[in-house]
Amino acid sequence: MTNISKASKIYIAGHNGMVGSALWRLFTARGYFNLIGKDSNDLDLRDSNATELFISKEKPDVIINAAAKVGGILANDQYPYEFLMDNMLIQNNLIGLAHKYDIDKLIFFGSSCIYPKLAAQPLKEEYLLKGPLEETNQWFAIAKISGVKLVEALRKQFGRDYVVIMPTNLYGPGDNYDLEKSHVLPAMMRKFVTAKRNNLSSVELWGTGNPRREFLHVDDLAEACFHILLKKNEHSIINVGTGVDISIKELAEMIKKVTGFKGKLIWNTNKPDGTPRKLMEVSKIKNKGWKPKIDLLEGITSVYKMTSGLNWN
Repeated sequence: MTNISKASKIYIAGHNGMVGSALWRLFTARGYFNLIGKDSNDLDLRDSNATELFISKEKPDVIINAAAKVGGILANDQYPYEFLMDNMLIQNNLIGLAHKYDIDKLIFFGSSCIYPKLAAQPLKEEYLLKGPLEETNQWFAIAKISGVKLVEALRKQFGRDYVVIMPTNLYGPGDNYDLEKSHVLPAMMRKFVTAKRNNLSSVELWGTGNPRREFLHVDDLAEACFHILLKKNEHSIINVGTGVDISIKELAEMIKKVTGFKGKLIWNTNKPDGTPRKLMEVSKIKNKGWKPKIDLLEGITSVYKMTSGLNWN
């Protein structure tokens, strides 16, 4: 165990996002009463001067960097500059300032999508940079990889107990359902719910449906992050996932069943599939005594219940 206590000052960057809000809920529920959050309207983490002023004033014991520009295939392809530049600015500011102000603990979030496109399965942490990236995702991936290497450099050169968590595909409360910017599961959920509400006869989905994906509820990720934070970490990169994947077609059928949509599925094979498979090898986190609690069907059902109040046409 480390010296993190319930009185420790923990700064959660991106605390209003899906990951950040899950972390905030968990730490609050566990009795941690010194959490720090700053809305992006009040603090632009791309601004190095403003970010340094904030960190130097607050002097947190822990920084958890859950702030990032994220999105699905379409968003990555349309906004390559922002996905590369914004993410590099945010992470470089936070990681560099954590070191400059001698902050004991830092957690940085990578992603399963930054591993090579055709890497062997399941994905091991050491596979990073062992092959070409997925073309449509390369801008986000290169930014995140530079953050991973920055953390590794600080561990190697200065002995910092800074850690990179590599989550698999996430879903849950606070997810983004914008069809142009969201990931596959929330995008599907919106399409099926909208089709059911409007009595449509079919739903069109991208690609062949053959790629396989692994999905982790964001509350399980928060539990893993909490687990890692309280321990001394011998590894710089730790995969976090379920270790189980399903095909996109199977996911579609599961969401179709949960939502009660009765129409047909139409697969638009002119649209890209993305990486064929992304399954995490999760022995490192399991050896630390963590495992996910929320089954995928249970999680999707809870997500569907949350959509009842969302105003979709």
